[in-house]
Amino acid sequence: MKTKRLLATVAMLAAGSGLVACSSDEGGSDASNCTNSITKKDLPVVTMWGWYPNTQLVVDNFNKQNNEVQVCWTNVGQGSDEYDKFQTAISAGTGAPDVIMVEADRIPTFQIQGALVDIKKYGFDAVKANYSDGAWKDVSVGDAVYGVPVDGGPVAMIYRKDIFDKYKITPPKTWAEYEQAAQKVKDAGGPLFGDLGANVSALTMALQIQKGATPFIYDPAQPKAIGVKLNDQPSKDVLDYWGGLAKKGLVGTQDQFTPEYISGVINGNYATYISAAWAPGYLTGAGVGKGQDTGKFAVAPLPQWDAANPVQVNWGGSAFSVTKQAKKPDLAAKVAYGLYADKESLTDGWTNQIIFPLNLTALKDPAFIDLKVAFFNGQQANKEVYVPAADAYKGVSYAPFGQYYLDAMTKQISEVIKGSVTGSQAADRLQEDVAKYAKEQGFTVQ
Repeated sequence: MKTKRLLATVAMLAAGSGLVACSSDEGGSDASNCTNSITKKDLPVVTMWGWYPNTQLVVDNFNKQNNEVQVCWTNVGQGSDEYDKFQTAISAGTGAPDVIMVEADRIPTFQIQGALVDIKKYGFDAVKANYSDGAWKDVSVGDAVYGVPVDGGPVAMIYRKDIFDKYKITPPKTWAEYEQAAQKVKDAGGPLFGDLGANVSALTMALQIQKGATPFIYDPAQPKAIGVKLNDQPSKDVLDYWGGLAKKGLVGTQDQFTPEYISGVINGNYATYISAAWAPGYLTGAGVGKGQDTGKFAVAPLPQWDAANPVQVNWGGSAFSVTKQAKKPDLAAKVAYGLYADKESLTDGWTNQIIFPLNLTALKDPAFIDLKVAFFNGQQANKEVYVPAADAYKGVSYAPFGQYYLDAMTKQISEVIKGSVTGSQAADRLQEDVAKYAKEQGFTVQ
């Protein structure tokens, strides 16, 4: 593979605009600049970057319980802000932490640059049973494992119970029933049934995978080759379906995570919200379910294409990865395996709606399973919807240029929304765009 050109382009994509310099003064590999306090000063120290809201508690719990290694934590920013700094450290060959929090779909971007460590030889067998096969697949590239799962986002259908009651509809079990219910509500003068947001292309990808799509096939054992299948029939079917709903006026076309969209959710402008298990926490933080809409939300399993053969999908989730700059990768792996893995940290995470945990200690905890979720007016959402979805999730293979693909998908969905192309045409254009890009980076596209 044209390695220099590929890595340079991956680095540029990962960094985005305005790279931020990263040095030991900002944390990096310097254990003297910790957000937390280390009390066991005679133990070796592993540096870590992360941004969970309760990271202080998580790190303190690990350090309190561990007599082999201590964690020095720094929050250098959330998401892309952290990735920018990590990318700069990769390019410089110095300044990265030993352990880094990274979203699962970003792992291949850093793995292909040689920036992450395969942790399989550092105690993997001892913790393998703590997570599902699907959770491990999301943090793997080929047969190698590049992260320890923490949280995920099994996808389900949040809905307004008051709207469903008013129009005498029950949660649709299939996407055909979803469209029928949407038409019924529209014909009766009701609100939009859902939303096709151009800016949630990762969700669109998940829904295509549910239909049977396999967007990418990448094996680091054959680093020059990548399978790109973005215009197969399942991918086209999903884009045609949602484009058709939008064209008929059954769903909206508002970008999600915007004030306008949240206002619409609060005001009952949408009967359903297709999203992940982390959505209730996000919506609560955005003010949903606290005013006139209090107690009006419920959740049901994601509608299926074939009710007899259900497929569950995931949107989002993060992990702890060991970086190649870790001087003692065995100790760094011990930290990655142990952070956010103790009962107290996990309980704090799910109780405060910070994470949907992937650790089976939490997923099988009766307190978590039987929780009556306040946002859903006391519904046992974990037992009824989210835990079964997480258990059935099989995992996915991400691309080493995933951000380019998601941005390209957003552009094509925008064209579908405008009515300038059909869903099938958008899929063909997306395939051409991403395949061309992959070839420009030195890949042979299969």
